[in-house]
Amino acid sequence: MATMEESPQLFLCPISMELMEDPVTVSTGVTYDRRSIERWFFKYGKTTCPATMQRVASLDLTPNHTLKRVIASWQDRASTSSSPSSPSDALKPMARERLPSVLAGIEGTPFKVTALKGLRLCMAGDQAARDDFVAYDGIQVLGRVMAQALAESGAGGDFSAFRTCEEAAAVLATLPLSDEESVDLVLRPECMRPMVALVQRGSAEARLHAMSILAKVSEASGARNWTDDVDVDDMVKSLLDLLSDGASSKLSSRALDVLIDVTARSRSRGARRGKGVVEVGAVRVLVELLPEADRHVTERALLLLKRLCKCPEGRLAFGEHGLAVAAVVRTVLRVSGLATRLAVNVLWLVSCAARPTERVLDDMVASGGVAKLLALLQADGSPSTKEKVVRMLRVHGAFWRQYPCIPADLKDYLKFLK
Repeated sequence: MATMEESPQLFLCPISMELMEDPVTVSTGVTYDRRSIERWFFKYGKTTCPATMQRVASLDLTPNHTLKRVIASWQDRASTSSSPSSPSDALKPMARERLPSVLAGIEGTPFKVTALKGLRLCMAGDQAARDDFVAYDGIQVLGRVMAQALAESGAGGDFSAFRTCEEAAAVLATLPLSDEESVDLVLRPECMRPMVALVQRGSAEARLHAMSILAKVSEASGARNWTDDVDVDDMVKSLLDLLSDGASSKLSSRALDVLIDVTARSRSRGARRGKGVVEVGAVRVLVELLPEADRHVTERALLLLKRLCKCPEGRLAFGEHGLAVAAVVRTVLRVSGLATRLAVNVLWLVSCAARPTERVLDDMVASGGVAKLLALLQADGSPSTKEKVVRMLRVHGAFWRQYPCIPADLKDYLKFLK
């Protein structure tokens, strides 16, 4: 009796390569699982049949009741047999013995997603299996599988191929990737190009896996500049696109961690790197992330803004954004001590490190920034933060006193600080 791992090909969705739960047929006559084909049509906006790449006459889905009954009958027979009923049951008890044969055949099987799911399940929580996987050149195999899947996905928009790429990354994410040899393998183009693609257009789970892999590579690299081995501009743009998509707080936090590490390790390239990050819209993305961000995301976004505002291009982009000053001011004395210190640093950079525009100074009054700076003088805080506050108030106090909206007591403080 066939196990679920050996499901007849007719029962597998051509997109997900998983057993179909609700088979439906499109106008080209091909049957898919409803969830997968609806995602293809309505989430990705495709108007072609994924299996044939022919344009569909309509997006109507016809339930395939006959196939659904046949699958249900097959499942009933499989469940009464003595054979294992799932890939995990079949693979886990003999994981270490089967790994070499599974890895040897995975590049040639048409059921890569099923095989990769089995690998992922067998290595979850099993350090010995993970060690064997690495010893049997598993990372190299995954790299080739991902590279091929990405090529097929890009060439014809094959959704099932991209799903293979996502599942391969899920397997890779189970590994510790803590040694130099493993990091070197992951940093090869056949692994890194798919990582960037997953960050750009993968599912939420796939993006988390990609972020996890990049974070492990970053941590294991130590003093080594791992960004020398990747296209930093492409990586930065992909991470910013992810942040712009309104990702979850967890995903945003991980993306910001990787951005922080990338920008820190790229400092050796000088002002050109900071300018490049600004040119792809980093300041705008970070500013617009702040209003709805939690503490962790806020602190990371402010740290990156601080770094970018150290270069003229970053200060210019900040000053030109109509909400930038207000978004940063809002975090002062509101989120955390670290966020307040970082926010003050950003405001100091855009108002004192170079000649500020009147718009920046106007926005600091309108957003309540001047009042908050004065409040910081009365609050507990680091000496360096207070020094920057005093500097801003002394340099621009005369300008701010012109505003009739500033209360008299604040004007007195500003006059006193002159």
